[in-house]
Amino acid sequence: MNPDLHKLQAYPFEKLAALKAGITPPSDKTGIALSIGEPQHSAPAFVVDALINHVQGLAHYPLTKGTLALREAIAAWLTRRFALPAGAIDPERHVIPVNGTREALFSFAQAVIDRSTQPLVVMPNPFYQIYEGAALLAGAEPWFHNTTADTSFVPDFAAVPAAVWRRAQLVYLCSPGNPTGAVADEAALRRLIALADQYDFIIAADECYSEIYPDEQRPPLGLLDVCRRMGRDDFRRCVVFHSLSKRSNLPGLRSGFVAGDAEILKHYLRYRTYHGCALPPPVQAASSAAWGDEQHVRANRDLYRQKFSAVLQILQPVLEVSAPDASFYLWPRTPIDEQDFAQRLFTAQHVTVLPGSYLSREAHGINPGRYRIRLALVPPLADCVEAARRIREFVDTL
Repeated sequence: MNPDLHKLQAYPFEKLAALKAGITPPSDKTGIALSIGEPQHSAPAFVVDALINHVQGLAHYPLTKGTLALREAIAAWLTRRFALPAGAIDPERHVIPVNGTREALFSFAQAVIDRSTQPLVVMPNPFYQIYEGAALLAGAEPWFHNTTADTSFVPDFAAVPAAVWRRAQLVYLCSPGNPTGAVADEAALRRLIALADQYDFIIAADECYSEIYPDEQRPPLGLLDVCRRMGRDDFRRCVVFHSLSKRSNLPGLRSGFVAGDAEILKHYLRYRTYHGCALPPPVQAASSAAWGDEQHVRANRDLYRQKFSAVLQILQPVLEVSAPDASFYLWPRTPIDEQDFAQRLFTAQHVTVLPGSYLSREAHGINPGRYRIRLALVPPLADCVEAARRIREFVDTL
């Protein structure tokens, strides 16, 4: 067996299941789960139709690189969304379709890490656990960069020691952040790009929550957007990851893409050819349709805005919590230990939330997930409101 497998910690939901084991919640309350970030809004009908209408494509092997039509749809979306110059994204060189960002974020590290040099992979803390697992199984050491309320949950790259940058080969950036919803501003992204040039590492920007935001006039910045502003037409050392799971309510489609530095992607495509992870033809056709439409995405944002408004009105009088810059998460501070809070809440109110410490690691003297819980506002509005009322009722008993 791979000797690095033993380094992997239990996944957050394994820990949560153990926390709830043996507890019988109140039978008169229907269970509501705010723990898993699985979108529950309806899948767009036109995307489902495209999937069905192209099912005959299952008779053919798909290309790892994907169809030109899909790569052109992705390139066109990137150009529109991030105001890139026409032709800046070449569908032949700058885009690779992938089986959702989770698969790609993991496999990317396996392709780009040189394990012979004692590499570091820098990642935010709290974080998406795939970053840690990808680093460990690529033979690298994770270096956790704490993001706390002191920096509005955005990484302070200036605070990272030079010795870390010298060993860094890959930096995972999550903006909008999971679980905090924080968005890195242009100054932070420019600093990170400058550091990548100085120390020669790759930036892997996980931007899968970029299309869920409160203000239609202020969409979150993306890494390629900042490259454009800096005149980096080749997107050197910069790679972004996007998905249809959150944007289009299609988590089961397992469809996303990687885009950016053409030289890096050329080698990553070679890795993927051996990896055996081409998207099925019907999925590619459905994905092309989804990337070409924005109406359903705007409607999706409207639903989340309604939920944030209603839930925050209920919770803010009793918890330290505020609306995120983007994403569908809340990251409230708890008045008691976060595991105790989650366990007692489930026992009393049949509401499941995720302890923040399950999404973070002890690093540099603190665990930034302590006294925090993650609430995923993915259930229907009525369920989110009911869950918020039960949480408030529980907090009032503390």
